Amino acid sequence: MGYTQQGEWDTHYAEGRRFRPLGDTERALLAEHVPAPGDGGRALEVGCGTGELALHLASTGYTVDAVDWADSALGHAQGSGPAGVRWLRLDVERDDLAALEDNTYDLITIRLAYAFLSDRTRVMHDLGRRLREGGAIVVIAPLAANTPTEKRDIALAEDEISLLSASWERVQRFDADGLAMMVLRGPRLNQIALAEKDRPSVHAVTGACAVVTDAHGRVLLGRSTSGMWELPGGRTEGSEPFEQTAVRELAEETGLIADPADAHVLSMLWDDNRGISRLTAVVRVTAHSGTLACREPDKFTRWEWHPLHTLAHLDRIFAPSAQALDAVWPGVLPGLPPMHAYQHAIIHPRVDGEPPQAVRLRLDMTARVIVGGWAPSNAVRAALRAVPRHRFTPESPLATAYDDDLAVVTRRDDEEQATSSVSAAWLQADMIESLRLEPGMTVCEVGSGGYNAELLAHVVGGGGRVVSVDIDPYVVARTRRFTAEAGSGRVTALLGDGHLGAPGHVPAAGFDGCVITHNCWDIAPSWREQLAQGRYLVVPLEIHGYTRAITLQKHGDVLHARGFTFCGFVRDLGSASRTTPVADLRGGELQLRFEDGEPADVSGIEDALHGARHELPTGVTVAPMESFETLQLYLATTLPGFCRLALDRARDTAIAAVPRGADAAAVLGGGSLAYLTHTPVTGTASSDEGRAEFIAHAYGPDGTRLAEQLAAAVRSWDQQLRGTGYPELAVFPAGTADRELPAGHVLDKPHSRLVFTWNTEGS
Repeated sequence: MGYTQQGEWDTHYAEGRRFRPLGDTERALLAEHVPAPGDGGRALEVGCGTGELALHLASTGYTVDAVDWADSALGHAQGSGPAGVRWLRLDVERDDLAALEDNTYDLITIRLAYAFLSDRTRVMHDLGRRLREGGAIVVIAPLAANTPTEKRDIALAEDEISLLSASWERVQRFDADGLAMMVLRGPRLNQIALAEKDRPSVHAVTGACAVVTDAHGRVLLGRSTSGMWELPGGRTEGSEPFEQTAVRELAEETGLIADPADAHVLSMLWDDNRGISRLTAVVRVTAHSGTLACREPDKFTRWEWHPLHTLAHLDRIFAPSAQALDAVWPGVLPGLPPMHAYQHAIIHPRVDGEPPQAVRLRLDMTARVIVGGWAPSNAVRAALRAVPRHRFTPESPLATAYDDDLAVVTRRDDEEQATSSVSAAWLQADMIESLRLEPGMTVCEVGSGGYNAELLAHVVGGGGRVVSVDIDPYVVARTRRFTAEAGSGRVTALLGDGHLGAPGHVPAAGFDGCVITHNCWDIAPSWREQLAQGRYLVVPLEIHGYTRAITLQKHGDVLHARGFTFCGFVRDLGSASRTTPVADLRGGELQLRFEDGEPADVSGIEDALHGARHELPTGVTVAPMESFETLQLYLATTLPGFCRLALDRARDTAIAAVPRGADAAAVLGGGSLAYLTHTPVTGTASSDEGRAEFIAHAYGPDGTRLAEQLAAAVRSWDQQLRGTGYPELAVFPAGTADRELPAGHVLDKPHSRLVFTWNTEGS
């Protein structure tokens, strides 16, 4: 009875055929182990058929979403039943489940339908993500041992039940009059476990893995009779080319047909398998035809298509297959042991394929970015709609990839600090808009990842080019692979120190734009020198530790600010990286951070902290969600002795009253310390009506004067700068004489002199 087509199911129900009725034992077990919560709860019935179980769940207090892909089944179901059931025509394996997007469930049931799922592992993973805390999935299925041979395709064998159980933290199994009822709770995120076969024979040392994806971008893996997941593949025969090996094994094992011309060797993997050298070619198959089938049941129990972000949660993967997957999508399987990998020089063609929900989520993300005002131009809007962001973060679920306000971390160091990420979409759009690009231009990007480079490539069009530089070989390899898989062919990824720009790739007149995608403490001379006259550099610049993405236009050797955006990126890892000088106070409870310049003299501050704390209200308040980002820069660039005061929360004795989650602007002088906080004055700081007042605090003999200085600066900002935007900023090369600088406040860095001109009296 192994139905695979919708028409077969429609005919089945239209002819009046049914499945086994819901039994009293099943009803009793459901009532005992998954009763409706006190508030009613929500349930999802997958493969509801004519709706008997859905109606029963509704009668016990659940609000039910009942889904099936057979119109005739739903036609019978909708003719009866309470209002507590919503009937939906959906294929849970293939459709975009937008109708379920906003719902999570206390109970999900799959009765007599699990055996008909092709990609069971993926479907169960997706359903598990829809469970509420404490929720359960109930699978009810006949057992192969109790089922006639001719109907075994509708039943589950014990090894299949074991595989299903392995993916859940808590499993209960019951007998329901010959049916197996599995109550599954707590989706288990498996650690990657690599598996090996028996020691290979001497002649089985050279082979190929075929990496194949479907129209949704999912990769094909088989569940072997050895209990592991594997790519199609096997050993070479005679002098057979690796491409031929891959397509031959693909056909023999799965029934899918590919032309060797559509098979591309990406890399060669070498390892030692218990004393036998093993050489594996990673072959990317870019096109195929045919119907998926299990052609070698003695080797594989079935084949499934897996989304890339779920691969890390599979229980056991054949070691060469895991390494091959990582060769195509670096980072998709974290924590793999190192292996010798030799990249092939030929870059394979683009491979298309994405699920329909990716398209919907991408359009939704773009709409939110546009509503936020971050993408006013048609060119940037079109890029956001076209470039598949999820394919540059393959380890992330689609909802994560298309969160417009989320930076997706793609690389961490040994201390779990982020070293590479795909930045928030709104910020990427804003920075690209700031470059004011036109078709045919050439752009330099410092800090790779792939997605931002492809957005740039889409904006500059077919005649344009993007050169992307990164210091991390892993990030560069990842960028090259992803832009080959899903890109335009107009991105060149280079390994190098971005502080030096992209020597050897600079157009004759200079780059038409340059964007830096990591926090910078200074502006590298190469970025200015390699930029064409009149064009724009966008750089997330740290100014006393406050980061702003500043748009700078080149005129001669001077860069003039044309815009500021509040932001934050991972820090520079290249030759220009800098460790912030700090001074610990009170045994480390407090820390003074000198983000620009050398540490000031802090002698006497420790003693001062044991004295009284002076407090001076400023009379200046802000609303709960109101930005005061210009105040931060105003204080940092105009007050002598400026630094930042940080608090160790684990040692907090309330000495400083620094707001949680933030450093405080501070000034030093005369053995004294003053710093600024804000405190709720009406309602609460998080309520709509609440406001917070800026308060200057001070310690030490000169503290009162410092507090008055801080308070006066806050009032000056409030009266003359609030709501007027950022200052004028000009960036001059280091060594520029003072007499050549305009009036303003000067911040000196090793490679540049920054002059801030605020619109206040006497500035």
